[in-house]
Formats: sequence, C-alpha cells, structure tokens
Amino acid sequence: MTLRVAVVGGGPAGSSTAEVLAKAGIETYLFERKLDNAKPCGGAIPLCMVKEFDLPPQIIDRQVRKMKMISPSNIEVDINLIKQDEYIGMCRREVLDGFLRDRAAKLGTTLINGTVYKLDIPTNNTDSYTIHYADHSDGNAEGTMRTLKVDMVVGADGANSRVAKAIDAGDYNYAIAFQERIRLPEDKMYYYEDLAEMYVGKDVSPDFYAWVFPKYDHVAVGTGTMKVNKAIIKDLQAGIRARAAKKLAGGKIIKVEAHPIPEHPRPRRVVGRVALVGDAAGYVTKSSGEGIYFAAKSGRMCAETIVEFSNNGTRIPTEDDLKVYLKRWDKKYGLTYKVLDLLQTVFYRSDATREAFVEMCADLDVQKLTFDSYLYKTVVPANPLVQLKITAKTIGSLLRGNALAP
Repeated sequence: MTLRVAVVGGGPAGSSTAEVLAKAGIETYLFERKLDNAKPCGGAIPLCMVKEFDLPPQIIDRQVRKMKMISPSNIEVDINLIKQDEYIGMCRREVLDGFLRDRAAKLGTTLINGTVYKLDIPTNNTDSYTIHYADHSDGNAEGTMRTLKVDMVVGADGANSRVAKAIDAGDYNYAIAFQERIRLPEDKMYYYEDLAEMYVGKDVSPDFYAWVFPKYDHVAVGTGTMKVNKAIIKDLQAGIRARAAKKLAGGKIIKVEAHPIPEHPRPRRVVGRVALVGDAAGYVTKSSGEGIYFAAKSGRMCAETIVEFSNNGTRIPTEDDLKVYLKRWDKKYGLTYKVLDLLQTVFYRSDATREAFVEMCADLDVQKLTFDSYLYKTVVPANPLVQLKITAKTIGSLLRGNALAP
C-alpha cells in the first residue's frame, strides 16, 4: 500500500508538511484556496529559519540589523545585532508562501486549488477520511464540488481551521492583527533600509506592540489586540500611524489587511489520524506574536513523525503514533511559550511596565540573550553573574516605574 495524506492549507505549516511527506514517497495532496494569497503578517523570520529551511536570498526583502524599541513616552532604545552576519529576515508572505508551496509541488505533492468545506470522520480505525472541497482550478470562484479519500489529514488551515472544527479540537482565545502596507517616498524608505521599529503603549495596543517593518518597496505598519478589544482595532492603528507620523509622511497605503492570531495551543491537536499544525494548532507565541517559524517547524516535525511511524509510507500510523509529534513539540518548545506568556503578563500590564520593559532592553546582556533566543530558537543560559544582573535590572526598572506587582 501507499499512504495517502491530505494537507489542508498551503501556508508555511502546510507546505513544510507536504515537502517532507512527498520526499518520503508518500502520496500527498496540498489544498490551498488562494494560490496568490498574501496573509496579513509582519513577515519577520529568524536567521535559523533561513538556514534550516534552505530559503534563497530572493525570499528575503530586507536584512534587518537594527531594531528601535519605543516606549509609551517615546523614549527610544536602539538595539543592534552584534555580529555582522546576523539579521532578522523580512519577507512578504505571498513570496515566502509561494516559494514553499512550489517547492513541495516539485517534490511530488499534488497541489489542489480548492476550498475544503467538510471532513467526514470514519467510524473505525481503518476506513478512509473523506474530504469535500470546491475545485477552483478552472478559474471558477464557486468551484466544482469534489471529494477525496485519504488515510490521514493534517490541518494547516489557520486560526479559523475547518479541520480543527471537524475533529472538535476545542477553542482558544485569539487576537486580531491589523496592518497597512504603505509605500514611502525614497528618502523615508531609506531610513528603514535595515531598521525595524516596535512601539509599545496603550495608545497602540493594550495587549501587545505595534510595528513598522520594512519590506521590498514599502513598510508594513500594524498592531494587534485581544479579541475583546477588536472594536477599537482601527483606533489603535490610528495610534501607531500618529506615533510614527513624521517617518511615514508622504506615504501611500497600498493594502489593508486583518486576521486572527491564536493565543495558545488548542486543547486537542491530534484526534484519530488527524493532526493540527501551525496556527490551526495554536502555535503563535505571546509577547512576540511570532508564528511563521513555528508554523513551518511544526509542519516538518509532524510530517517527520508520520514518515517514521508509517515506515516511509507503507503502513497507516495510529493516533498514538501521531501523538509522539506532540510530545516532541511540547518538549522542545513548551518552555519557550511559557516564558513569553510570563513576559507578556509582566510587561504589558500598564504603560509603567512598558516603560520598564523598554528601559531593560537598553542593557547589552538583555539584548544578546533576547536575540540569541530569537535568531536561533535556543535558550542559552547566561552565566550566573549575568543572569543575576539581568534579574536585578528587571526588578529595578519595575520599581522605578512603580510598576512592580505586589
């Protein structure tokens, strides 16, 4: 037999899943509704992703080596990456997603331009899953209704995942991200040549931060907030536009985007022979709001588990087999999510704590620890003296701002 797997969603999570499966000779189907999709996203990726996923230079619009953190009172802290060969990659999602999808297709994945509407769950452990979808390959927006039977399904279809609903994966809290792409005059764009800005303050977000990230020929200007505050998202966007007004003067809005961001993993990420990856699983970090690397990585780890337990596609893995992927994921990244959740709880409570956060970012040891963790996705413990210094500085910053919790 040859294992048949359907991957629903053609973003970094789905494409990375399909790539690994196709390489192993598994019959792989990748569903994507919009093949020219430009998902609203800051588009920042860590250096380790460029190397680990073998991304070519043309995928990266900008190599950001300088960050500017801006406090509620507009105090600016400059952060420079220490090594010349280090950078944060800035990309457009339509370019990145298209490349990963095309690479999976070249390796043997069957790419289906279709919208998945329903997933029939089998009543026993051996029957097939049936996917009901509208095929848009003929250019028809309505599409032609078709079905596909497969042995396994990977849901990579985002925060509003239909696959997650089909397996009753449970709900999660989510945030709303809002972003404008703004084309700037040449002199203003030059300012953002290799610089990204992050603004904090209740005027730009009561829960997260706002950003100005440089892309190929424009900047992405956006903000995010929890769904309970979604009614004020446009006011928050006006806030970041006002804070960065001088730098954005003369700019022209070329695109407006909004999308949901999951706030924590779903209660159930594997049910039967169905697994969730990326945003569908809830793999977006708090505090930083990062999701691209974790989406691609979760897709790869899930696919590697399928390949391993299927003996390269010659048997059908069980639910217990698939849950090994979850154990490996939680062991590798569980602490990262908990730490960033804690940081958000501590530093995003008020403008006083945000001021303390920006002050703390001026410390070189804090910068090095932060960027080592972000760029390489490995938390390298600082030596005890440095760790003690960082802890003392954190408490000192909070005390000076009268922001330390009881």
